[in-house]
Amino acid sequence: MQYFQTSNKLTAEQKLKLLVEFGTRTSGEIRLDKLLDIIAQQISTMLDVGRCTIYLKDVEKNELWSKIAQGKGLEHTEIRVPLNGNNAVSIVARTGEVLNFPNAYEDPRFSMDVDMVTDFRTHTMLAVPLKNNSGKVLGVFQVANKADGSTFDKNDEGILTLLATLAGSSIEIAKLYQDVHVAQLETIYRLAVTAEYRDQQDTRAHLKNISIISYLLARALGMGTKDSELIKNASPLHDIGKVALADNILLKPGKLTPDEFEIMKSHTIYGGRILEGAHSKVLKIAHKMSLYHHEKWNGKGYPNGLKGENIPLEARIVTVADVFDALTSPRVYKPAFPLEKALQIMEEGSGTQFDPKCINAFLDALPEVKLVLKKYQ
Repeated sequence: MQYFQTSNKLTAEQKLKLLVEFGTRTSGEIRLDKLLDIIAQQISTMLDVGRCTIYLKDVEKNELWSKIAQGKGLEHTEIRVPLNGNNAVSIVARTGEVLNFPNAYEDPRFSMDVDMVTDFRTHTMLAVPLKNNSGKVLGVFQVANKADGSTFDKNDEGILTLLATLAGSSIEIAKLYQDVHVAQLETIYRLAVTAEYRDQQDTRAHLKNISIISYLLARALGMGTKDSELIKNASPLHDIGKVALADNILLKPGKLTPDEFEIMKSHTIYGGRILEGAHSKVLKIAHKMSLYHHEKWNGKGYPNGLKGENIPLEARIVTVADVFDALTSPRVYKPAFPLEKALQIMEEGSGTQFDPKCINAFLDALPEVKLVLKKYQ
């Protein structure tokens, strides 16, 4: 998607308008990848360049990384360079200086590595530091090859430095939101491991499988990427209530007695109580999944005997994912079933245990499910 219309020459009034629009867009965007894409497109337009790359520091790995590279050959490529390297980007990140190369290949500080894996040749290059409000360097803005073939001048340096200054605080805020989001997902995963590791031979594989299948099923049902991601991230918590069950029930290798099965069924209630009142979207979905993933389409499930579409869709989705993975994985009470037998059981349960639409969508997504699961095995 193009946010700005490219022109070979921009008037002062047009540049001012773009600066205002730049500030408006960057201040309202908290998704880091989207924010970087907006910034890169704006820079490419204002300076009319063949390539714009935004590098951010990865302090833990002592590297600079970029997934946002506007220009031929790099649209979906992640670039990583060492922070202590001798290339131009690393030097700018360490020193906070501006580097302007009128002939990049003649300067020993320029690295040709990226050019070598694409069909792009850098002739001129300008790199400026990206700083926050306190002057700390967060990364580097790098542009290459002006469309008119001229070298970058002081005016270009000023514009790029100004954009870096305007963007610094927005990028820092977006990184903070991303870090919080990652921390939340890690916490969810570790809670799920706590519940699952007691009765699973391979807990990590089980949780990964549930997440993948739930996501692909949501997409096959026509749900958008954002909602499907929420389902993917919430699904590992569907059995969180198992933390309240005793080992003699959870790990019993044989068939449960009626009294024992009643105790086993209570993990849905415990899961609902654990997640009840959550404020985040992902935990609200996890609450529905944990409480209702043993409800059946025909109303003969538990704990509430909900029927049909009265069962939340999120729970209907994770039910299909959970049962399929349970059938095809070894458990303390059974070996793994062959795929053909598992699919037969799933199809036979359509309209009774499972939502028929979910089963049809699952079968549509099955080729992709098999490919993705094979990748993680």
